[in-house]
Amino acid sequence: MATNLPGSSLEKPEDHRRKWDRDEYEKIARERIDKELEELEEKEAKNREPPVKRELLKRREYKVDLESHLGKSTVITKTTPASQMGGYYCNVCDCVVKDSINFLDHINGKKHQRNLGMSMKVERSSLDQVKKRFESNKRKMEEKKKDYDFEARMDELREEEEKQKAYRREKRKERKRKHDEDGDGDPDVAAMMGFTGFGSSKKK
Repeated sequence: MATNLPGSSLEKPEDHRRKWDRDEYEKIARERIDKELEELEEKEAKNREPPVKRELLKRREYKVDLESHLGKSTVITKTTPASQMGGYYCNVCDCVVKDSINFLDHINGKKHQRNLGMSMKVERSSLDQVKKRFESNKRKMEEKKKDYDFEARMDELREEEEKQKAYRREKRKERKRKHDEDGDGDPDVAAMMGFTGFGSSKKK
């Protein structure tokens, strides 16, 4: 039976397992733990910050254009900008909506209002504000009534009617004058052709 002599190439090492650098891995673990702690502290600091204050929902001060492109043809290519593509373009959210119903849903939606800096909460009106609004609407109605003068309108209608009657009278006179001019021909020629006149046949 062969035995391995000391110093022989066939001699096996006492410990053939892989060795690990304990200090290096402890250093890596400490760095990872420190990084996780920093991220956790940043997250907690963000949560402690006050939330973003958004304005309350306001009434739209412009008219939504839904009809300016109706019945028109547009050539669209690969280089056409999004604002000129087919559909309705929202310059606040930089997106194109294909039909008017979805466009209205979009501009009234939460995402669009957030991009405008508003929340979906509506200001609660006080009793004084409601009274002032009623008074304002009442004044507007009274101004409209003042602007619409019924008697002045009736005078305008009567004047227009008189103009129409005068115009019809002139047309009748003109037709009668043309008819009289056409009836005045040579009496000998009329008698030769058998026309004795278009007057009444009643004897005087």
